[in-house]
Amino acid sequence: MIKRTYPQSRLRRTRAKSFLRDLVAENHLSTDDLIQPIFISDQSEKTVKIPSMPGIYRHNLDSLYSETEALIKVGIKSVAIFPAIDADKKDQKGSHAFDDDNIVCLALKGLVERFPEVIKIADVALDPFTDHGHDGVLLDGKVDNDQTLELLQNQALILAQSGADVLAPSDMMDGRVKVIRDILESNSFVDTIILSYAAKYASSFYGPFREAVGSSANLGKASKKTYQMNFANLDEALHEAAMDIEEGADIVMVKPGTAYLDVVNAIKSEFQIPTFVYQVSGEYSMLQLSIEKGWLDKDVMLESLLCCKRAGADAILTYAAKQIALELN
Repeated sequence: MIKRTYPQSRLRRTRAKSFLRDLVAENHLSTDDLIQPIFISDQSEKTVKIPSMPGIYRHNLDSLYSETEALIKVGIKSVAIFPAIDADKKDQKGSHAFDDDNIVCLALKGLVERFPEVIKIADVALDPFTDHGHDGVLLDGKVDNDQTLELLQNQALILAQSGADVLAPSDMMDGRVKVIRDILESNSFVDTIILSYAAKYASSFYGPFREAVGSSANLGKASKKTYQMNFANLDEALHEAAMDIEEGADIVMVKPGTAYLDVVNAIKSEFQIPTFVYQVSGEYSMLQLSIEKGWLDKDVMLESLLCCKRAGADAILTYAAKQIALELN
């Protein structure tokens, strides 16, 4: 490394003007990097506020289409759909997930018809549909991995048939990427992308999301720590990502985001595969509430997302996508 000494080198020179700072910036954030998660529900109201997520709503189908149109206008090209399912449609196995007239499938079909160019990401997971709020079949208080795989495989096929461009298995069952890839291939969905939640940690940052989709109320004694990752571990994340890539994942994702940027950097450096990060509900809500209260400057949201890029993320799921797009524009 070249030895640089003062005053021959004054690193403040390239910080003196805004345009200079932009000119030498090592990382950049654009609307191409942003994915907007959207909550949907079979509800009469167009939008319903989510109290724990400032500025975020549950949408009905009409509002979903209006929101997607607004996102396109500010440059957002990708949306991720998450459902809030009525309690009377939930059961032990999440059977409503396999109904091709459920709210997710209807939303995907509507988006395909109205906005074919938008990238549509569908979550492959049972927790919004189960009456116990877990991501799989619950037997004797434990989530059964192998029985869950068959259900996830069926759910993935229905979502692909409904028009999902990207399937995002978020359940953390062992082997789920392989069975999903197998059923996609055998049904001629060879171009459907698998975005694997390869490193999804058992995090307390998910609280507002679980309220938004209605999965938190019935979790009971069974813990998601038995299938989501221990937040003490990094090497295990590399192992998880390697297995998912071997099984057929096209893109891997780290969740949560801002608190796990070391994991993002390690996975991107190790595998050089498209790597996404999810700035989750708790991370978003902490920052957004602090902005609204005047405790933090509004630029803190942009800062947090640019830090994700610096760590190696190729794209970011964030509830702030729309507002950041407006700022970038």
